[in-house]
Amino acid sequence: MIKSVDRALTIITLVSKHKEGVGVTELASDLEINKSSIFRLLSTLVKHGFIEQNPETKKYRLGYKYLELGSMLLESIDFRTQAKPFLEELNSHINEVIHLVVYDQGEVVYIEKIEGNETLRTHSRVGRRAPLHCTSVGKVILAHLPSDEILELIDKNGLPKHTEHTITDKDVLLQELKKIKDQGYGTEVEENESDITCIAAPIFDNRKKITAAVSISGPSMRMSDERLTEIKPILIEIGKKISSRLGYIDN
Repeated sequence: MIKSVDRALTIITLVSKHKEGVGVTELASDLEINKSSIFRLLSTLVKHGFIEQNPETKKYRLGYKYLELGSMLLESIDFRTQAKPFLEELNSHINEVIHLVVYDQGEVVYIEKIEGNETLRTHSRVGRRAPLHCTSVGKVILAHLPSDEILELIDKNGLPKHTEHTITDKDVLLQELKKIKDQGYGTEVEENESDITCIAAPIFDNRKKITAAVSISGPSMRMSDERLTEIKPILIEIGKKISSRLGYIDN
């Protein structure tokens, strides 16, 4: 456990219990920490918006950052609810694993997973993060980001090798992303996990920005080129339906 992080989170919990705010002296007494240490932790939390100080009473209370994060969480949960019927529709057509992911801080986060009837061992699970460059969902999202953001993410995160098939050359990846954007879907054949092939379609919000992706995953022996060709139009249509539900208008 990291002591400073533990102390900061404990301070947040204590402050949340005082609607009118709480002072440094009281926090120092409750936590048995010297006032200078408490003040430094509070200053950091204030800087990031998690705590704010009343200029008159000098007491501290929760900051509005929690409203921002809470609304983001509610939006994510609502998105999941809105998408669920279409994922179930897709599941009725395709007997494979279905994933719904959102884009967050240079990675994708799995927020829904529907298992097919066939057993498939995969690292994915709800709440888990995955890289952009070697997953079908990640590449689809990456392909629809602004060019400067794509380059910035590649430079920041690199292109680490996950399997023998992972694209680790920037120029090759950029060509792949252009192709994905033009054709409206993306695939990855054993780029993230051995023996697993995936195909994904983009999901856009009411601002016409890429916000998520939906994918189908299965063992490579079952996800042949013919199978992917069969799945592609169904998956793309589901992506469009979810986008429409979010207020996206294609014109």
